[in-house]
Amino acid sequence: MVAISLAAVTSLIAAAATVQGAPAQKRAAPGQADIDTVILNYALTLEHLENAFYRDSLKKLSAEDFSKAGYQPWIRQRFIEIGSHEKAHVQFLTKALGDQAVKECTYNFGVTDVKSFIATSQLLEGVGVSAYLGAAANITSPAYLTAAGSILTTESRHASWVQSSAALSDGFGAPYDVATNFNQTYSLAAPLIVKCPSGNTPLPVKAFPALTLSEKVLKPGQNVKVSGKGVQDGQQVAFLTAGQTLFAPIQGGSVKVPQISTGRTYALVVKSGAKTASDDNTVAGPVASDYLRSAATEAKAAQQSS
Repeated sequence: MVAISLAAVTSLIAAAATVQGAPAQKRAAPGQADIDTVILNYALTLEHLENAFYRDSLKKLSAEDFSKAGYQPWIRQRFIEIGSHEKAHVQFLTKALGDQAVKECTYNFGVTDVKSFIATSQLLEGVGVSAYLGAAANITSPAYLTAAGSILTTESRHASWVQSSAALSDGFGAPYDVATNFNQTYSLAAPLIVKCPSGNTPLPVKAFPALTLSEKVLKPGQNVKVSGKGVQDGQQVAFLTAGQTLFAPIQGGSVKVPQISTGRTYALVVKSGAKTASDDNTVAGPVASDYLRSAATEAKAAQQSS
């Protein structure tokens, strides 16, 4: 994610704890891997993905490519700087984990041009914010939480930059951001991972079956076709949006989008009658959608009202 991601949060929290002398939380059962090692390797897995995304994509996309797509040179330069941050995070975590560190995987980001690059960057930025929010409840040390909170504000500003300066939308967002848990986050990242080295330590996370929606950008009132392994009528689509979860039934293979908020929304299919979106009742998903206002439209509306 731009400059600061879940991995960066984890690594900097660990660094802060070392400096301040805060005790590490050891909750592993006998015979299990140290919990800190598990969490750091999970973070490193995400950082490897982000680092590779910016590194490999920007090798393909030249300054001329950005210029032809209508962007000033500083936009590409900012993405280069973001990539350097991700590389630093990988180096930090790898050094901290030593010979237990997982290696970089093989990825397929589907980037063919500047437009698809920015779309993927926008996806990853929102996932970074959501991943941190979902992990925040597991932080028990006040020192850890303070360090993490200072990173979250920076991460959110970077996410907003991608939405406004690169995606050319209004990055103002909603009253609340959306949290995702570890399996939801991994499900969003897993489609980009082709294969990981056999020597990597398996992580205690799983990816849910993929969910396909007929619309990339979800808007209130839309009728959207829903498909995926195990998806059927009678189930519900849970929309994680602006600090709440809204449910809508699947009927005739479609769902009507409820009154979701602007900003990032995640849609996932859950079992019939579910009151929450949990790992236990998830059927497929999640899928990320950015329902953003147009900066140009907002400016025009402001002029007309003045």
